[in-house]
Amino acid sequence: MISRESIVGSVLGLCLAVAGSANAAEPIRIPLHNWTSQLVGAEIVGQILEAAGSEVEYVPADSGAVYEAMCEGDVDLVHEVWQGAFGVAFEKQVAKGCVIDAATHAALTREEWWYPAYVEEACPGLPDWQALNKCAELFATSETAPKGRFLGGPAEWLKGDDERVKGLGMNFAVINAGSADALWAELAIASEKNKPIVLFNWTPNFIEALYEGKFVEFPEYFEGCREDASKGVNPETTHDCGNPKDGYLKIGVWKEFPKNHPAAYKVVQKMSFSNLDIAVMSKLVDVDKMEVKDAAAKWLKDNESKWQAWLSPSG
Repeated sequence: MISRESIVGSVLGLCLAVAGSANAAEPIRIPLHNWTSQLVGAEIVGQILEAAGSEVEYVPADSGAVYEAMCEGDVDLVHEVWQGAFGVAFEKQVAKGCVIDAATHAALTREEWWYPAYVEEACPGLPDWQALNKCAELFATSETAPKGRFLGGPAEWLKGDDERVKGLGMNFAVINAGSADALWAELAIASEKNKPIVLFNWTPNFIEALYEGKFVEFPEYFEGCREDASKGVNPETTHDCGNPKDGYLKIGVWKEFPKNHPAAYKVVQKMSFSNLDIAVMSKLVDVDKMEVKDAAAKWLKDNESKWQAWLSPSG
């Protein structure tokens, strides 16, 4: 006869096994933001982790608040942490211990005010920011006149442009575009008419293959320029500097990620996208008009040896 203790033990063991299985099957939650390379890259990273045996779930997330969401355990992995935009928010959560700086991509990034090359004919002295400021009225619109308009990225990208305008005493008003597509649409219209425009841009990006142009050169970035008013060219304000010229592109994970997904964490630590990788991810969608999943599939096919090495125990 089977004892009551044996039955209870079997049931308890089954429950623990089911619970353990459910925990092991918890998906890796990857956020989706509102720029193309991130969307394509999220699909690429997700498919690589699925190839490593993990389940993946994609969740729409605000790119500015995602690090707090990760700290709370609502997001597991952010694969495109741009220093210029999100470095402060990311590093704050890393310092708290709830987010791990898991890897740094080979890509070097820059995010800055940018103008098409023809603007230099109308505004001598560019790319110096002081020359730009003297020409501010050239960029004025009915919405901003007599101040020039700087067309920034979506507000949730946290660029600090309003603070920079104040910090450097610039005669510009910041108008935020609703999306990356809105930035490129305005650039296309302005370029067709040779109309002065200054807008937010970044590298690596497909735009540099379509338009000749330059970043505005602001006072050099330094640690503390966004927090310490006593430093920089204006001792009364913060943000009196440009963005890092060789900024990092990192991967961050939730503090519980290594414990919950040990095999995936080993893969993540090997991941490294180059400048060309990021630019191609954007180009496939924004120029070649592919769907995000198709663009990801093409990148995976064209770069199989690279990502297969990330899966290899000896890679």
